[in-house]
Amino acid sequence: MEGTMRGAVLPGDSSVAFKDFRIPKPGHGQVIVRTKASTICGSDIRAIYREHLGKGPEGYQGVIAGHEPAGLVVEAGPGLRRFKVGDRVIIYHISGCGVCHDCRMGYMISCSSPLRAAYGWQRDGGMAPYILADEKDLVLLPDSLSFTDGAQVACGFGTVYEALEKIGVCGDDAVLVVGLGPVGLATLMLAKSMGAQFLVGIEVQKERVELAVRLGLAQHVIEPGPSSLDKLRRLTGGRGFERSIDCSANAEGRALAIRATRQWGKIALVGEGGSVSFDPSPDLIHDQKTIYGSWVTSIWRMEDLVERLIRWGLHPEDLVSHRFPLERADEAYRLMASGACGKVSVSFDEEL
Repeated sequence: MEGTMRGAVLPGDSSVAFKDFRIPKPGHGQVIVRTKASTICGSDIRAIYREHLGKGPEGYQGVIAGHEPAGLVVEAGPGLRRFKVGDRVIIYHISGCGVCHDCRMGYMISCSSPLRAAYGWQRDGGMAPYILADEKDLVLLPDSLSFTDGAQVACGFGTVYEALEKIGVCGDDAVLVVGLGPVGLATLMLAKSMGAQFLVGIEVQKERVELAVRLGLAQHVIEPGPSSLDKLRRLTGGRGFERSIDCSANAEGRALAIRATRQWGKIALVGEGGSVSFDPSPDLIHDQKTIYGSWVTSIWRMEDLVERLIRWGLHPEDLVSHRFPLERADEAYRLMASGACGKVSVSFDEEL
């Protein structure tokens, strides 16, 4: 393939700019992926779209945006070992060095090498018709899942699955999810599929509450406020939740997740940014609770998740409330930043 393509970049002032880029050529162990769907992550809104919060080599480098892409391999460089032209793929959004301890465990998100580069942050991502990707960063996307399903596995659903696996969720558990943005909605969806029978969400944005209710993801959705903790305790017979996950990154939301968890319960903090304040002895120590921090996932667990989505008959695409073509990416980012939506997808070809 020769020529140029249009790609979207994020200047950092709550705007999107379009630039022309040369269509890349794959090197050894690399492929060209024709983008089919590229969903927008809340981290992009928080740390790039509004303002560039990251600094140095880990900050946004003015590259093509988008770290949640899925597409079709259309060109292959020499030295491929597994993937080939025609394969449907998800791109794990961190390209690690491949040889540090974390990369060897599959957690390229925690790669400690200066060679680490995130798609859409330090190397070109999915807001363009073609993506240059390393073979080691690919996850096979089966035909029974759409490209929009796959794009969400690339970050949001993978991140949630990691957190739920860390704290363990089963049919015995009452599960609380604080913050029902796309990550929180994904948490409810996966926790339900993992067996949880009683799920409760905390959310103020009416569009997201309506989506949770319409999809039947929770028995109750409560608006945050001074009486939230009392309401949650009443719903659980005064005992609290076995498992709580905070996806809000809100200080009061995080504290609520901790305090609404019962004795011996487990809490996962997933939402990025912000802070939290709580009293360690009454809120945590005396009730023998455990807090887990969870950041993205490993590539092997992402492959496991793809298999389980098929087994459970689950489609992350159900959380997409709005789709835009690339030329309207500015509208897509603006809507995602407003919060008045579910998941937002920039889609290509038949994915529209």
